[in-house]
Amino acid sequence: MEQVLLLVDDEPNILAALSRLFRREGYRILTANGGQEGLDILQREPVSVIISDQRMPGMTGSEFLSQAKQVKPDTVRIILSGYTELNSVTDAINRGAVFRFLTKPWEDELLRTQVRDAFHHYSLGNENKRLTDELSHANAELERRVEQKTREVLANVHTLRIAQEILDQLPIGVIGIGEDGLIATANQMAVAILDGNPLTGMLVEEGMPPSLCQVITLDEASTHTLIWRDRWFRVECKPLGRSSLGRGCVVLLIPEQTR
Repeated sequence: MEQVLLLVDDEPNILAALSRLFRREGYRILTANGGQEGLDILQREPVSVIISDQRMPGMTGSEFLSQAKQVKPDTVRIILSGYTELNSVTDAINRGAVFRFLTKPWEDELLRTQVRDAFHHYSLGNENKRLTDELSHANAELERRVEQKTREVLANVHTLRIAQEILDQLPIGVIGIGEDGLIATANQMAVAILDGNPLTGMLVEEGMPPSLCQVITLDEASTHTLIWRDRWFRVECKPLGRSSLGRGCVVLLIPEQTR
């Protein structure tokens, strides 16, 4: 990323001295001879660090940097001032408009070090902003996916309820059994045929009469006829897994005319 340094001072010799000082640092250096010109540059240039003199006609350095903060809040702002002007920049420092306060005359190496720190601070701020934006984007994407999955789950629950209601309307008993022998579902007719005993969640041998258990086949299709409570039923077993990931079987209890 290009490092752009804006120097603001109404004295041309000061601007020239500062430009010479930072020329070897690899910065792109912009200069302005007053606060208003500095603000105009900020409107069109990607400035990272600002060094401004305090005592300038028309607009003081602290006033300029306060406005610069409004234009480009991410810039790192440094003010050059004499000790006698400290009181006039204290308010700007307290409001965060000024990152560093350096005195005139300056020490070259100290000023170079302070500006390097300012660019480092600017880079850290940009990196934090980038990471924050990425985290915000990731959170938004996660929320979107959770919302989508929630809608899918609700839709599946709704579909299952409709499917169960359809099963309950059938005039035959329907029992779904897993490969472990656990009864996964049973419609109302199946429960009524088997004396109203609760079936779902029970093992086959626990919830069904022995005569029915004997004819149930989990892994192959079969058809049997048996009598239960003086009624004849055709018992059809249909294995699962041919068109789905289900394992086990569906048992159909089909009432027949009394023989």
